Amino acid sequence: MYQSSEALADDRVAGRARLKGGVAGNARLTGGVAAALLVLLAAEGATIPFIGQLLGPHVFIGMLLIPPVLLKLGSTSYRFARYYSGNPAYVRKGPPNIALRVLAPGVVLTTLALFGTGVALLVAGPPSNTLKFAHKLSFIAWVALMTLHVLAHVLEVPALALPDWRRNGPPEARLAGAGIRTMTLGLAILAGTVLALLTYSAAGPWF
Repeated sequence: MYQSSEALADDRVAGRARLKGGVAGNARLTGGVAAALLVLLAAEGATIPFIGQLLGPHVFIGMLLIPPVLLKLGSTSYRFARYYSGNPAYVRKGPPNIALRVLAPGVVLTTLALFGTGVALLVAGPPSNTLKFAHKLSFIAWVALMTLHVLAHVLEVPALALPDWRRNGPPEARLAGAGIRTMTLGLAILAGTVLALLTYSAAGPWF
């Protein structure tokens, strides 16, 4: 019995989803990126009290963060799009908590503002007082919203992030697409390192 073209297309989509781990794979990618970001953001935050002496590391880590941050926004936006477009697997998974859905636009906007003003400062050079004010203001708003976001998710991050890195774990912990997810995260960090190295000299006027 022949399948319709629509059925064949659905089968191909389902096959690709299984290959990448589907809904659970998306959650693991998001958790893996979140774990890396927690480490990198902690390092970035440690430079702030001593920004006069540690401006170089602050700029370097800030630029390194950009690709992983974009990957995190991409993975969460993908879940958002699949859920609201009616994908059955994502609908069964359900939406995030209503409070987190209300919080999400503010987290995204302040994240874009924080990194956008940071890059703009790098391009414009000193003194850029208006940009400096905007960068500080976006940082304050971002910290407030991100603190709530992290507190809501921090306990689930290890369970999502670690299984893809365990090669000898129990069968139930294994999920298709682990290699793709770890490689994607590794490439994002590598891209961030290259970006930081290429743009570091542009921060020279600030030193």
